[in-house]
Amino acid sequence: MSIRVRYFASLREKMGRVEETLAAEGLETVSDVWKAVSEGRPLPEQILCAVNMDYATPESLVADGDEVAFFPPVTGG
Repeated sequence: MSIRVRYFASLREKMGRVEETLAAEGLETVSDVWKAVSEGRPLPEQILCAVNMDYATPESLVADGDEVAFFPPVTGG
């Protein structure tokens, strides 16, 4: 039972990895996943999240086999 976690853009550099796999046990929300990969820090408001390639909120539920992605806001012109 696991959850795949992916990082994009500057978060990839900040986290020092492209992706990782976590045991799904005890992880109920996107926020729980972030805390598990960030030494317990709360999810910053400006970080965008997705579960299985659909935009998600920190309160979105996660389950075994899900892919959770974190990425900074995108700007452009």
